[in-house]
Amino acid sequence: MSRIRSVRSAAAAVAALDRRTFLAATAATGATAGLGLAFGPGSGSAGASPPATAHAAARRVAQAPAAPSKAGTTLEAFSAARGTTGYRRLAAGPAWARAVRTEITGAKAGRAGRRTALASFVQLTDLHLTDVQHPMRYEFLRAGRPGAWRPHEALTVAGAASLIERINGLRGGPATGAPLSFVMTTGDNTDNNARIELEWFLTAMNGGRITPNTGDPRHYEGVQNSGHTAFWHPGQALRDADKALGFPRLDGFLEAALRTVNSPGLRLPWYSTVGNHDDLAGGVYSFGRDYATDFATGKRKLEIISAAEAERFSQATRQGTDPRGTRMKTLLEAHAKDMRTVTPDERRAPFTRAEYLAAHLDPAATGPGPAGHGYTRDNLDQGTLYYAFRISDDVVGISLDTTDPGGHYTGSLGTAQLRWLERTLKAHRDDYVIVFSHHYSRSLDNRNRDPARPGEARHGGDEVVALLQRHPRVLAWINGHSHRNEITPRSTFWEITTASHVDFPQLARVVEVVDNHDGTLSLFTTLVESAAPHRTDFSDLSQTGLAALYRELSFNAPGVSQKLAGDPTDRNTELLLRKA
Repeated sequence: MSRIRSVRSAAAAVAALDRRTFLAATAATGATAGLGLAFGPGSGSAGASPPATAHAAARRVAQAPAAPSKAGTTLEAFSAARGTTGYRRLAAGPAWARAVRTEITGAKAGRAGRRTALASFVQLTDLHLTDVQHPMRYEFLRAGRPGAWRPHEALTVAGAASLIERINGLRGGPATGAPLSFVMTTGDNTDNNARIELEWFLTAMNGGRITPNTGDPRHYEGVQNSGHTAFWHPGQALRDADKALGFPRLDGFLEAALRTVNSPGLRLPWYSTVGNHDDLAGGVYSFGRDYATDFATGKRKLEIISAAEAERFSQATRQGTDPRGTRMKTLLEAHAKDMRTVTPDERRAPFTRAEYLAAHLDPAATGPGPAGHGYTRDNLDQGTLYYAFRISDDVVGISLDTTDPGGHYTGSLGTAQLRWLERTLKAHRDDYVIVFSHHYSRSLDNRNRDPARPGEARHGGDEVVALLQRHPRVLAWINGHSHRNEITPRSTFWEITTASHVDFPQLARVVEVVDNHDGTLSLFTTLVESAAPHRTDFSDLSQTGLAALYRELSFNAPGVSQKLAGDPTDRNTELLLRKA
C-alpha cells in the first residue's frame, strides 16, 4: 500500500493543521542548494500578490556548480528507430545539437566566458499516470480513431519512475553546471481525474511503492484481454490490429504491468500545476459529480463501438460542442447492454479541485518539499489553483490554472485569475519572471463558463500574451498540453512548449537562465529521456525492461503523430533575450 494517504482523507489532514504550524512547516522545507541558494516553498497565494521581498527568507547554502555535462541528455544521444516500415525497434541514435535562436535579440561574441547562472530547473509535463482498467475511459473510440487508445498505457507508472531516476542522476544544468533547484510538472499528472491516479502521482514524485492495479487484485480487467481485435492483446495469439502491424506477442506482459513499481522519488523540491486531465472526466467533460462518481466506481465498462459511430463522436468532441458530456451520457446509455462487467472500486472516484489541493497539502505528501508543492492553505480556502513562488534572488515563478471547469480540453483564465496575474507581475516588476501553465497560448480559446462562477468571463491566450508583453522582465512562458516540442518568440519573451511523457518522444526539459553580462540574457533548454535503456529486450519484463518497452511501444503506437519531437530549433536551444 502506498505511503501517501488517499485523497479522501487528505482534506481532513489539512484541516487539522493550524496556520502557524503550516507556515512553520512551509518555511522549513528542504533547503535545496541551487545557485548558492536554498529556494523556499513558495512566496505567494491566490489571495494576494506575493511581496517583492519574498526571497528574504531564503537561506544561503554553499554549493559549487558542477562542470557542464551532456551526460544523460539528448545532447549525448537520443532514441532512434531502426528500419523504415512495420514495428520498428529503438536503439541509441545521434545526439540533438543545440540551436542558437536570435529572433528576439542578437547573440554577442564572448558571452560563454562571461555568463553567470540565475536559475536552473527541470520541467515535466503530461505524465498521464493512467488506471487502464478505469470504467470511464474512452478506449471504445479506437475503432474510428486509432490514437484514442495507446498500446503502452499500462506502463505509465514504470515510465514515470524511470524519468525520475534520470532527473536524479543529472549533476546540474547541462549548459552551466549550475545546481538544479526544483522540478515543475505542468499538468495532466493524471489521466482519468481518479483519486487512485492522484495517489500514484504523489507517490511517484515523492518516492514509494505503487501497484498500478485497480478492481480485481487477482487479474487484469480491460481492453487488452477483451477479445476485441481493435486492441493489442500481448499475451494472446489473437490476430489483433496491432499485431498485424508487427507488435510482438509478450507472454506475461499484463501481469508484469500490474506489479508493484518502486519509485525513487525526486531528490529535488517539486512544484505542481494542474491540467485538464486532472480536473475533467477524460480531460474533456464537466459531468455532474454524482454521475461521474457512480460510473467511475461502478461495474460497467464500454470497450468498443462501431468505427462509424466512433468517428462521428470523435469529431464532435474535437469541435467542443459537448462540454457537459450530454452526448457522452447518451452514448453510454445506448450501449448499456454492450458493456463488460468489471470489479467496482471506490478508489476510481473523481477528485474535486479541493481534494486535489488537499492531497498536495497533506503532510504525508511533502516528500522533498516544499509543503503543498506551491499550493497553500489560502488556495484551499479560496478554491484557487494558481500561485507565485521564489525561484532565486533574481527570479520569481508563477503557476497558472488554465483548465476550464466548464468543460472541453482547451483552456482559459477567469477574470479573477487574470487580474491576480497582473497584480503579481506589477509586484515583481524588479524581478525576472517565468510563467508556468498546462495549456499553451493557442489552446487558450475556451469560453465555457465555470459552473462555480457563472458570471465570470473567461480570457484567452492572446490576452495573456499581451499582458506578459507589457512586463519586459517576463522571460518565458513554459507549458505543455500539445504533447509536442515547440518554442515560439513572443516579441519580449519565449513561449516554451514541451512534449509529453506519454507519447513518443517522452521527454522532460532542463531550463537554465543566465546573464551574459553584455545586455542580453540566455535561456538554455535541454531535453532528457528517461533512464531506461534505448534498446529493448522482449524477454525483460523487469521494471527497467518495462520502462524501455514503454518508450518503444509509444514510438510504434498507431495514429500518433511522428512530428511531436518538433524541429531542431524546438529542442535543445539557446534563446537570446534583451536584458531589461
